[in-house]
This record gives sequence, C-alpha cells and structure tokens, in this order.
Amino acid sequence: VRLVESGGDLVQAGGSLKLSCAASGDTATFIAMAWYRQAPGKQRELVARIEGTESIDYADSVKGRFTISRDNVKNMLYLQMNSLKAEDTAVYYCSAQVGRLPKRYDYWGQGTQVTVSS
Repeated sequence: VRLVESGGDLVQAGGSLKLSCAASGDTATFIAMAWYRQAPGKQRELVARIEGTESIDYADSVKGRFTISRDNVKNMLYLQMNSLKAEDTAVYYCSAQVGRLPKRYDYWGQGTQVTVSS
C-alpha cells in the first residue's frame, strides 16, 4: 500500500485549499481513510475520517469548514479546506486503516505542508 498526498501550499487566512491523497496497492482492504495533521511542537491529531460512504467524523476545530470525501473508483481521498485559519498550519497526513483492534494497522503517507498566513 502506498499513500501520496498533494495539494499543500501557502495560503492567506480565509482562503481555501484542496488536498488529495492517491492510494495504491490493496485498497479494497481499507476499512476507513482519514486526514491527520501535526503542527510544530504538537501531537498529531485527527482532522477528518471517513468509513464506508456514510460514516464521517470531523475534529470540532474544522467542522463546517473542512469536507472529507473519497472516490473509490479512482482510489483517491480528498480534503476540501475553506475559511482557513493560521491555526490550521500543519503537515497534513493521509491515513488508511486496515483491520480492527486488536489487529488494526494504519498506513501513512509522507505528508503535505499547509501554511496559512494571517
């Protein structure tokens, strides 16, 4: 399995960005996919998660501003980010979950930098 993120950029506060994650390999085994982010000096945190076609969860800090979507035909995961704030600045990672506890395994991409200038 390989996950490759793209779309990170420098943007002004209030602007928008769309992140993409291209998945390859045995993607049929994915139970869920998600976006995480990690800001300097902070722990990695969940931004949004999608399981199946109807189970979607967002961090409180991005609700109403970010939208996660998945295209299973193209094996792509997206994150539309609107009304960006300086505190959204972080490296954003794509993740794919295979299996459930106690046999859960998560694949990760290399990350893409999002910088929001205030």
